[in-house]
Amino acid sequence: MKIKPLSEIDYASWLKLWKAYQSFYQVNLSEEINLQTWAKLTQQKHQHMYGFAVYIADQVVGIVHVIEHDSCWTLAPYAYLQDLYTDEHYRGMGVAKALIEHVKQYTIQRGCDRVYWLTHQDNQVAQALYDGMARKTGFIQYRI
Repeated sequence: MKIKPLSEIDYASWLKLWKAYQSFYQVNLSEEINLQTWAKLTQQKHQHMYGFAVYIADQVVGIVHVIEHDSCWTLAPYAYLQDLYTDEHYRGMGVAKALIEHVKQYTIQRGCDRVYWLTHQDNQVAQALYDGMARKTGFIQYRI
């Protein structure tokens, strides 16, 4: 298992997993949004957004996206782990855990105060992993 910044992989490899992630959450983002997201995650001018990919046997099998942002509660920024996806054929092999650990170490080096993320209340498989790595905060998201 090897982890690389998204800026070091090709668009097609990322897009395959990004589309599978969208399908998992039953959304279909436009090609314009896909291209813009890729640009934000891989271009130097968007230093607060980035991501990583996991390679196994020269194939991209997992991706994660991170957005850093300021907070009114800390001096250092937060790192929001917005998207995390593992190819269904590689689940249970530690890909997601490795990506989260990598983000944790990377954001410590960048001086972030914390890493946090959301998951759907029905995603029990993800929660089983997350419960062993982090603590639930008890907050409920609302959206307008």
